[in-house]
Amino acid sequence: MSLREKKVAKRREDILRSASLVIAKRGFQHATMEDIAGELLMTKGSLYYYFKNKQDLLFHCHNLILSKALQMMEEIKTEDISAKEKVEKAIRGHVAIAIEEKEIFNLIIRPEQIFSEEHIELIIEKRNRYTDYFDQFIEEGIQNGEFTLKQKKMARMMILGAVNWTQVWYSDSGEFDKEELQNIYADSLTRILL
Repeated sequence: MSLREKKVAKRREDILRSASLVIAKRGFQHATMEDIAGELLMTKGSLYYYFKNKQDLLFHCHNLILSKALQMMEEIKTEDISAKEKVEKAIRGHVAIAIEEKEIFNLIIRPEQIFSEEHIELIIEKRNRYTDYFDQFIEEGIQNGEFTLKQKKMARMMILGAVNWTQVWYSDSGEFDKEELQNIYADSLTRILL
């Protein structure tokens, strides 16, 4: 990637992060491309250079988080650690993304309500790949005797359901810092697999 391409990619990511704040404050229906451009101190025309419309911008917000999450899961998959440790790392990573990317994460809870068929297929495919990693780690643990559960899909849904709501209530000024919370979640949620 050339220096120019890196700058454009960095600028796009900065735009996505700022846009997510505007959309979170005003709501997807009420936030305009002009609002987003104003927050970034750029013209609306400049914003259209990077994204063709608000839905395209939101799609790229969603894609940013999913790509980051999939890269994390691929790295965990290749590590020479137990299945339990893989699940724990995946939970810690999911909690970290939910907290660090709170504004974007909040925008992607129900993509089917926002995106066209053009975008939704890619999003669903990436989400399915992400949940498949959890299924693989759980199955690996069952096969090697680490886990004894019978309802694999239900266990995965319980884990993801719990971690997906972290960003709703987490506060930097709360009782636990991010790392403590990651460890509490990883320890507590892997117990349902044993």
